[in-house]
Amino acid sequence: MEKKDLVKKIPLFSSLTDDDIDKTVECLKEEVFDKGEYIFMEGDPSEWLCIVKSGEVRIMKHSASGKDVILDLFSPGEIFGGVAVFDKKPYPASAQAMEPQTIVLKIPRKWLFTLIDKYPAMVSEAVIYLGRKLRDAHTMMKNLAVERVERRIAAILLKLTEKAGEKDEKGIRLNMHLTRQDIAEMAGTTVETAIRVMSRFKKEGVVKSYEGKIVILDLKRLSEISGR
Repeated sequence: MEKKDLVKKIPLFSSLTDDDIDKTVECLKEEVFDKGEYIFMEGDPSEWLCIVKSGEVRIMKHSASGKDVILDLFSPGEIFGGVAVFDKKPYPASAQAMEPQTIVLKIPRKWLFTLIDKYPAMVSEAVIYLGRKLRDAHTMMKNLAVERVERRIAAILLKLTEKAGEKDEKGIRLNMHLTRQDIAEMAGTTVETAIRVMSRFKKEGVVKSYEGKIVILDLKRLSEISGR
């Protein structure tokens, strides 16, 4: 997808004129990252709002014990790093490329706030964005604190279905390259437990693996397991 088309599809920039979209595209800094390479680290100054152009990106938190927790995953067309940019504080977590040749477009914070001053409608979109991030954070904290691991993993799969699910004749395919390690780090559990839970879901006919992707076979049952 062309840069201009990508920017136009992002709700935050929906009120911009074509002229200012062109100016935004001119401001973009394009960078390519290898799998496992960090786009920014926790504590770095939040100078850039980032857009995934291709590949996948995960946001992760490093604990004092050395255990990583994945907070979110992003696919092409999604923005990340926005909470810190709007708050003008350092990035609270690290962003890491999940695929070879992951391409990220970066918008300077200075230009972003220039646009916000010019387009009041962007403030409403920013509030919606921040509200969604706050709700997601509360849900994650609740799940990690009180929910059983089966419910946590089911809730994660449902969220990813909404973000990156594509329906076909086999079910709902998650268009992300997820390993059991990724699922474990998102659910705050061990890889062994994640493997055991996913195996149980497969035996029950809830999910299956196909061509390296997770396919949701029974969305209703997955919702029941998650407690929705």
